[in-house]
Amino acid sequence: WGLKSRSYRYAKEQVEHSLVYAYRDRKNKKRTFRQLWIVRINAAARANGMSYNQFISGLHKAGIELDRKVLADLAVADPAAFTAVVEQAKAALEASKAA
Repeated sequence: WGLKSRSYRYAKEQVEHSLVYAYRDRKNKKRTFRQLWIVRINAAARANGMSYNQFISGLHKAGIELDRKVLADLAVADPAAFTAVVEQAKAALEASKAA
């Protein structure tokens, strides 16, 4: 740690850098969690026979407005409920193809 713990000048510089890192990483955290949610949703959707983009497209066509955080939570905590949502998305996709 060196002078950062003993010298005011270097301690102040470190605090300023730490604030920059904190600001930057608050933005990165949102990006990282969105990536994690997408990976979880993709894995669960593929387990139910759909790709991620087909699933999201089906949700939009079915008018289901669940965000990625909730969908990822469903996929992990309640796979049966997630499967029901996937079935609704599949039905909406089939209906849009038939029309």
